[in-house]
Amino acid sequence: MSDSRRNGPGGTGTIDVVLLNQDLCYRAVTSRDARFDGQFVTAVRTTGIYCRPSCPATTPLRRNVEFLTTAAAAQQRGYRACRRCLPDAVPGSPEWDCRADLAGRAMRLIGDGLVEREGVPGLARALGYSERQLNRVLTAELGAGPLALARAHRAHTARLLVETTSLPMADVAFAAGFASVRQFNDTVRAVYAVPPRTLRADAARRGGERLTPVAGALVLRLPHRLPFDAEGLLDHLRHRAIAGVEEVVGSCYRRTLRLPHGPATVALDLSAPPGARHVTATLRPVDPRDVGPAVARIRRLLDLDADPVAVDIALAADPALAPSVGAVPGIRVAGTVDPVELVVRTVLGQQVSVSGARTAASRLVAELGEPLPEQWDGPGLLFPTAEALAERAADVVSGPARRTATLVGLASAIASGDLVLDAGREPAALRADLLAQPGVGPWTAGYLAMRLLGDPDELLAEDLAVRRGAAALGLPSDIPALTAHAERWRPWRSYAATHLWRASVPAARTKETS
Repeated sequence: MSDSRRNGPGGTGTIDVVLLNQDLCYRAVTSRDARFDGQFVTAVRTTGIYCRPSCPATTPLRRNVEFLTTAAAAQQRGYRACRRCLPDAVPGSPEWDCRADLAGRAMRLIGDGLVEREGVPGLARALGYSERQLNRVLTAELGAGPLALARAHRAHTARLLVETTSLPMADVAFAAGFASVRQFNDTVRAVYAVPPRTLRADAARRGGERLTPVAGALVLRLPHRLPFDAEGLLDHLRHRAIAGVEEVVGSCYRRTLRLPHGPATVALDLSAPPGARHVTATLRPVDPRDVGPAVARIRRLLDLDADPVAVDIALAADPALAPSVGAVPGIRVAGTVDPVELVVRTVLGQQVSVSGARTAASRLVAELGEPLPEQWDGPGLLFPTAEALAERAADVVSGPARRTATLVGLASAIASGDLVLDAGREPAALRADLLAQPGVGPWTAGYLAMRLLGDPDELLAEDLAVRRGAAALGLPSDIPALTAHAERWRPWRSYAATHLWRASVPAARTKETS
């Protein structure tokens, strides 16, 4: 859908300027192809409105439209969001999960609410750029600077809360990250051309948008693209559930969350009927400012912004993988909501079974986990902080001394700030920092890049279960041959690895894959 060209030196290297292919975009719009919703927006000059590609309105003439990468770019140009197709009520662009460049990393951190917490200077520091350089690159790449991108994200969160909850408007304003109710009202009017109360009234008239309220909670619909392998995600989460932190009951995954302003709990209902394009989340945050970061982390956990059609087409082109893709369309690569938790899981899982790692992690949480301020009907412990693990994990973790030393060393590096783990890291830089830590090898670094950053192209050929799955599908099972064969799966080798993990376990047995 896009073309790329190189554009001069950018201080730390070259900058990829991505230009949308206007003809291909127009073809997607004329066919109302919902697969492209969230990947670009259609801005109509004659109406001043921007839409999603599948908008049911009459297709505008080609000369009257321009195609933009982000809603923020459209808003910068004075367009307002279409109230018929709701262009921000769709999954995010899969580019922000796939791209390891500055724009992709920035979008992940903006989605996590970093600009609201630390401003543009904090975003620039996290990305290792000056504010001026960051603004220049994002404007060139995405058509809008960091402030405009953050404003668009706030507007999206506000619309979601206005239309699907009964929160008072003042609470919506602060939950969406606005500094004042006036700023909230002004932004909603600018983006949607109506005040917030009209958005809520319109949603009520459309019917089916407002979800059943739950006392003390926000009930939200998190959109995704079809197909969606909910069963596979549930299976992954069920077999790794740490007692006290998370659990799977039927088709519902429940857990505690440690968020920037306080703890929260969430219940994710993955039982939507076939054809449903959303996951229902029941979120209970202590601080409403954490709604945006919570949603962003849940979306990464469930890989909700993936483009499953693109992945499946690429992998099914290999005859050896085609039967697995056909049996499990829309496979997802599970992420994480807590980098520290992921590090501990990964280290404890070295050279042991999934159940063994889960038992060790549950024992650690029972000793060092923090109870929630209020109990709820579900897990009630927060996963320990890096500081607590650095100080006390050696007294709690059993097993090989080297593994314990690795865990404590990583926790100490995270607590001191020497090792930064967030969604804005560049994959190669993260791997290099991890490999510099004692006891961390290529498998651990690659696995963390896959789960923490959502890196879509990590094969993990060293993984025994991956090689067993390859053998089960008639693929080469030795590392060099498998790595060479997997070149045809780029840039989706993480999804291919997930298929191989599944194939490594006979269907009649309980799945205990990586």
